[in-house]
Amino acid sequence: MSEDYTSMWQDLGLDLSAHDALLNVLGSGYRDIYLAQKERPEGMGYFDFVMSEVHGLRIKELVDEKAQGRKIIGSYCVFVPEEIALAAGATLVGLCSGADFAMEEVEKYLPRNTCALIKSSFGFKLGKVCPYLESADMIVGENTCDGKKKAYESLGKLVDNLYVMDLPQVKSENGRALLRSEYDRFRQAVEAMTGKAITVESLKQAIETVNAKRRALHRLAGLRKADPAPVSGLDALLANQVSFYDNPARFTESLNKICDELEQRVEEKKGIASEKTPRLLLSGCPMAVPNWKLPWIVETSGAVIVGEESCVGERGVRNLTNDSGSTLDELMDAITDRYFKVDCAIFTPNPDRLDHVMEMAEEYKADGVIHYGLQFCQPYLMEAVPVEKALEEKGMPCLRIETDYGMEDVGQIKTRIQAFIEQVG
Repeated sequence: MSEDYTSMWQDLGLDLSAHDALLNVLGSGYRDIYLAQKERPEGMGYFDFVMSEVHGLRIKELVDEKAQGRKIIGSYCVFVPEEIALAAGATLVGLCSGADFAMEEVEKYLPRNTCALIKSSFGFKLGKVCPYLESADMIVGENTCDGKKKAYESLGKLVDNLYVMDLPQVKSENGRALLRSEYDRFRQAVEAMTGKAITVESLKQAIETVNAKRRALHRLAGLRKADPAPVSGLDALLANQVSFYDNPARFTESLNKICDELEQRVEEKKGIASEKTPRLLLSGCPMAVPNWKLPWIVETSGAVIVGEESCVGERGVRNLTNDSGSTLDELMDAITDRYFKVDCAIFTPNPDRLDHVMEMAEEYKADGVIHYGLQFCQPYLMEAVPVEKALEEKGMPCLRIETDYGMEDVGQIKTRIQAFIEQVG
C-alpha cells in the first residue's frame, strides 16, 4: 500500500491483527493467481493497483466522503439499485462475502450447513476485518433465498443500521408491483438518511452513470467472443468484482481504456492463450472477492473462461435502465423494469435463466459449460440439474461443480475439470 492506514482502520474498529492476517492472505493469493498470469493486457495494471489498495486508498476515499457529509450504503446483492443511492448523493459499495473468516464465531449464529456466502458475510463482521462494512451508514440486506432471509434476523442484532428489502419470488404482475413498492420504500429511506430529495434530474444523471459502467462491462464481454480470447476469465472476473466498490466514473474510464487495448489485441489476434484453446462458460453462483478458486483451477488446467452467467458477470449487468422518462414515477418504473429482468435462481419458474445460459454458450463460442454451485445454496443447486440436461440435449457438454471457499478440494476439482477439458477439447 502507498500509505500506512493503521490509524484509519483502528478508528473504524477493525481487529488490526486479524485484518493484517487477512491482507497477507489476500496479497499472497493475488500474487499467486493474478500476477502469475502471462500475456496479461497492460491495462490490467489499474486493477492490480486497486487490489493493492483494496482496504487502503478506496477506504480513505469513503472516509473522506463521510467527513464531507456523504453517506455510504453497503449492499450484498445486485437487486439493490445503485441509481437510487447515487441520485440521493450517497455512495453504494459491495460488502465482503467471498472468503471464510471467523467460522467458529459464525457457527454460534448460523448452522454449519449454511452456504459459504452467507457465512462469509457474518465472518467479516464478527472478525472485524471488513472496512467497507464498518464504513457503511446503511447496510442493505434482501430477502432472496431462505438462508439470507433468516440470517438477516441474526445480523440485525450485530449491526444497528441494517435495512432489509423484500423481493418477489415469482415474475408476475404482483411480483413486479412488490418490487416497485420496495424500491419506493428504499428511495424514501435513502432520502431520509441523506436529507436529500431525489429529483428527476438527479435520478436521470445517476441512471446515466450506472448505464455507462454497464456499457463498459458489455464492451469487455463482447471482446471475449474473439478467438483467441484477448483477456483471461480471471481478469474479466476481477473487473466485474471491482465494479461493485470502485468509484463508478473512474471505473468506467479505466475499463474503457483496457477495452481499447483489447480491441487492438483482437485485431492482431493476440490472445491470453492460443487459438483453439478450449473455451468454457461459467454459470451459477456469484463470486465475490477473493473467491477465485474455480477460475484459477480452470485456467491453469488448459482452458480459457470466456463468459460468466452470474450476478458477478453478465446476469448482473445485462440490461440498461431506460432514462427517457420525464417524471420520477416513470424513472422509478424504468428502474423496476430493469431489475425485474434479472433472472436470479430465487424466481420460480425461471426459464429465462436457462435460455440465457444457452444463448451465452452459443454467442461466446463455448465448447462447454461449468455450472458452479456453492454448497448448501439450494436455488442454484436445484437449477443445476435442469441446466445440465437442457445443455446436453443441445449437444453442449456441462460439468456441475459444487464447492465452498475452502482449498481442501482443489485437487479433486482439478482432476474433474482436466477430464472435462479433455472431453470438450
